[in-house]
Amino acid sequence: MNNKVRNRGNIYQNMALHGVVQPQGTKTELTPDSIRRLDYLWDAANLGIIILEHICVLAAPFHFTWNALWVFVILTLVTQHLGISLCFHRSLCHKSLKLTKSVEYLFAYLGLLSGQGDPVFWVSVHRFHHQFVDSVKDPHSPIEGFWFSYINWLFQHTYLREKCGRRNNVMDLKKQAYYRFLRRTYPLHVVGLGMLLYVAGGLPCFIWGMGVRMAASHHSTFVINSVCHTWGKRPYNTKDLSTNNWLMNLIGGSGEGWHNNHHAFEFSARLGLEWWQLDLPWYMIKILESFGLATNIKVPTEFQKLEMSFKNQ
Repeated sequence: MNNKVRNRGNIYQNMALHGVVQPQGTKTELTPDSIRRLDYLWDAANLGIIILEHICVLAAPFHFTWNALWVFVILTLVTQHLGISLCFHRSLCHKSLKLTKSVEYLFAYLGLLSGQGDPVFWVSVHRFHHQFVDSVKDPHSPIEGFWFSYINWLFQHTYLREKCGRRNNVMDLKKQAYYRFLRRTYPLHVVGLGMLLYVAGGLPCFIWGMGVRMAASHHSTFVINSVCHTWGKRPYNTKDLSTNNWLMNLIGGSGEGWHNNHHAFEFSARLGLEWWQLDLPWYMIKILESFGLATNIKVPTEFQKLEMSFKNQ
């Protein structure tokens, strides 16, 4: 038995010691050989994508054009801020607001193009994160090591499935034909965007609009999973390792760096709870609300914030 399989056995022993029961129906009967085959298949795909996008980052200074830079900025804004942070995270995952169906589907498609996975995958992993936050069943907690939480968890598909169970926590999305379609056809849309950028703008637009953008998108998420559960300030008593880190938030301005705020009030559509805490998706939500495209917007009351604050402990 190799070290990876042996380590997994140790994890499950620790889970038993802590009273954590595995979900029924989890495929624990997989043999070590089948585990390796499944892991190697997904690992190779993920590693290939990560290598390619970082090659693009290295090549980007030699293929700079203003048009390519604008493509990078605009696509980052719509895929990362509207797609991932506003739609995937706040609307689909936490139900912090309700978008009209046409806007929800449009923003979900934009999130798909970020290269972080389809909505079913993304929302499922994030819901597991909150359900098992900073425990042995958390998909990407730094309690298994900083680099595990940063990027190594992407190369542990079978391990994650065994820890968390099947994706039965996203039945609300699986019931919708649109999200089932996006899940089945996910790679085609990302590849299609890359081809479109190359045809329309040549190699510079492909490098900046696909490679550099996807690398920035991935790392902006990786730092939240790792840095914001390791270093920073904790204004709220969340009983986990989440922190607010202004520097990590400044990298993308997506509001996700106010991570302790988010874990304190998972239901909140606003992550930057103070006036000075930059949160671009929240400003976009207010604009959508003014046009009647976003409703049922949830934010914590002053009493709720005071109750959760360390100052009140």
